[in-house]
Order: sequence, then structure tokens, then C-alpha cells
Amino acid sequence: MKVAKLKTRPNILVIITDQQRFDTLSCYGNNWIKTPNLDSLSKDSFIFENAYVTQPVCTPSRSSILTGLYPHTNGLIRNGISLNSETKTIAELIPDEYQKIYHGKWHLGDDSKPQHGFEKWITTYDPAKGENEISDYHKWAVSQGINFPEYYVRPGGDGSASEFAVFQANLPEEFTQASFVGDVTSKEILKFKENTKPFLLFANFFEPHPPYSGPLNGLYDPKKIPVGPAFLEKPRNVSDYNLSRAEHYIEGIHRTDSVASCDGYDLSDELGWRELRANYMSNVTLVDKNIGKILDALFESGQSENTIVVFTSDHGEMLGDHGMLEKRSFYEESSKVPLLIKVPWISKEQKFISGNISHVDLVPTLLDLINQNIPENIQGSSRKKVLLGQENLDNNNIFIQWNGLGDRDMGNELINKMNSISRRCIVSSDRWKLSIAESEDSSELFDLNSDPNELLNRISDPSCKSKIALMKDEIKRWQLDTKDSVIL
Repeated sequence: MKVAKLKTRPNILVIITDQQRFDTLSCYGNNWIKTPNLDSLSKDSFIFENAYVTQPVCTPSRSSILTGLYPHTNGLIRNGISLNSETKTIAELIPDEYQKIYHGKWHLGDDSKPQHGFEKWITTYDPAKGENEISDYHKWAVSQGINFPEYYVRPGGDGSASEFAVFQANLPEEFTQASFVGDVTSKEILKFKENTKPFLLFANFFEPHPPYSGPLNGLYDPKKIPVGPAFLEKPRNVSDYNLSRAEHYIEGIHRTDSVASCDGYDLSDELGWRELRANYMSNVTLVDKNIGKILDALFESGQSENTIVVFTSDHGEMLGDHGMLEKRSFYEESSKVPLLIKVPWISKEQKFISGNISHVDLVPTLLDLINQNIPENIQGSSRKKVLLGQENLDNNNIFIQWNGLGDRDMGNELINKMNSISRRCIVSSDRWKLSIAESEDSSELFDLNSDPNELLNRISDPSCKSKIALMKDEIKRWQLDTKDSVIL
């Protein structure tokens, strides 16, 4: 492939959403959702058909996106852990000539101050520890006349991020975190019209993370939105872990007087689940509108032809599939995410990349694209040659992990106990998925070729015995290579 020569170091723009599943974009087959800006980006991008997180929960996943290391290596094996000072992010691995900017959710420790190589820092996440530690978003909203709840700014107050999320989700569109991140990032990009210095810029959106609500509620008719065969389908012949989660969510989530509810939705019947799902999709559209602001600013700045653009999410969302909500699952809805990479000087048209890719590959790929050396300790692999058409991903296995310890109280003693069990998962190059734990009762095997919705667990199928053995060997080999000490 002929590649254009660049006059200056390319910029890097990474856009990350929170809890956005892979099938929420037109380029992944969703023909009804309104995402015109991401649709436009996809037309000039490489679209990775099967992109996976390293762990389906916020902090571990984000740690891999930023470091190129698996969670068990960088130490962030659950939410609520800070990235240690010795572990380098991409901002610390690229040349000092770059302006290094971070906007939005960090979630790898203290969100309030610039760190790990980033020089400019705009926060959206409040630690709920006092008025002097509120986020830039919070300060801006107050300056616009928004009256924040007193519990959230009181020193020692017990306000939680979830309470705050509910509050801000009910604000008018122009005051949402999505709009704030879209606006501040757009303004930042426009400063680079003169291109005096290349930039690395992360724009991190909170949405469409729950609550399943926002200013665009009602955009989609819940009765008409398409759902797949796994929707509200209670798993059969699956691991005890997934069965208990489904029973919790589909039969008993926050029950009060025999009526199940979540974020104000009555989940005692299908319509409530559909309403929740429809409004989640509305938040996907909300994010897209603000990504449009960023992409428009990039064009206006004159930097679009010299900027690598990455779009992805930290993990997915079950939305009632397999009878579950949230993430914390190896199912495709939770662990598979959208991944678009635009490299203007390599390709001017949409190209689908088949095979498997992991978030752990992002850092080495970006370093390679700007001709920067890749440190030997990086555990991902550069996919630059894949983008150039010189290699493919046809033989690439990927690995997903769950490290136990539980990151929060799930409201169910059995689920909390099962959350504490470490699991490892492989998605093989021939599209089989095996997840294993300490006991076979917690293990699952799916043939994603014939069963893409993961409805038939074949872990006990005698005809799959040799397949399971080979896949277990691959997991053990990966554990040895990455110094993963978990014993399964």
C-alpha cells in the first residue's frame, strides 16, 4: 500500500465512551440508531469486526487502553485502584514535543489532578470529598446556574457517583457531561490551527453508562426497537455465576412489593426492559452529537489529515440480554466493543478488519504509527502492518480476564461471592470462546460461528473435549507469557 509522507508528527485523538456495546453503530449492523457522526467517521476508518476489552469493568479496561498492559500486570485488577507511578501510560511513552491532554473520566486513581504524563487536565468526576475537590465540570455547571445537591459538596458527605449520575442525567442536554466534554475538547482542538506542536488528546465520555436515562429519553419507541434472541432469555445450561446473575436481574432486581425496578423502570415485564434499553440508546445518540462537535473542530482546525482518530468504549452493557444488566461478563454484549481507527494517510475509505483484536494492542499500534519505539515490556502487539494490509488478524487469539475481589456490592450475597472468583477467557482465532474458573460449574464454551448469541454452552459436550483441552493450553501459555499467577 502506498502511504503518504507526513511533514510533521501526527496528532493522536482518542475518544472513549463508557459502557457502549459494539452493536450500537450502523457500521456494526445497527440500521435504526441515530449516530450520524460516528457513521461519518467510520466511512474513513478501519473498522475492527471483533474488538475486545481486557476486563469488562471500567478501571481495569481503561488501564489497558492507556498502558498496553493487562490488568494483572499493571495492578488495576478491579475498580477503585490507582495506577502506580512506575507504570507508564502512552503519554509518558511518546516524545515531549507532544502536547498531552486529558479530558473527562480517568478512573485510574485521583481524577482531580494531571498525572502520568498528561499536562492539561479537565475533570468530570467528583470525588465527593469536599467543595475544594469538585470537578471542572461541576464548577462549570455551577457557574451556569445549576444548583447541585448539597450532599455532593459537603465535606465528608455520603453522596455517591451513582447519585450524582442520576442528578446530571436529568439536566437539560446542554448541561450534561457529554455536552461539556464535547465543548471543551472542541475548543482545545481549535487552538491547534497553527500546528505549532502535535497533540495527544483523550476525550472521555461518561455516557451511555447508567443511569439508563438522559435528556433524549423518548427518542426511540421501546415497542419498536429490535432485540435479539438472547433478550430476556434466561440462560440454560450455563455457569452458576451467569445463572445467578440472570435470576437476580430478571426475577428479583431491587424487588419492592413484588415489582422489580431499576433507575425508575418497572422491570417486572418486557416493556420496562424495552424502555430502559431504548433510553440507553438515546444516550448513545447524545454522545454521538457531541463527538460530532469534536470531529467538526478537528476539520476546522486544519488538522484532520494529520490526526489519527481512535474511537472505542471501555466495555459493553448487557441491556437485558441473557437476562442481565451491566457488564462484568464475558458475553459479547459486555466484552466486545466498537473500535474505529482512522489513519488519513493510509486509507481514505472504510475497511473492515476481520479477526480478533484486544485493547491491549492500542498503545503499541499508536506508538508504531508515529514511528516511536515500543518498550519491550508492552504486552500488546502493534497492528500497524494490519492497517497497511501487510498482515491480518486471522490467527489471533485474544484473552479476557476477571480478577475477582469484587468491585462493589451487587446487592446479592451469592453474586458477590461469585464475583470474587478469578476467571480467564480466550476467544480463539477460529471464533470459539472458552471461559474457565476454579470449577467446571463456572466454565462455559461457545461456538461463536454457529451460535453468535451464545445460547448453547458446550462445556459438557463430549465432542468438544479436545477443543477445550487445546484452548485451556492456550490460556496457560498466555498466563506464562504474561506472568499471570492466577491458578485455574
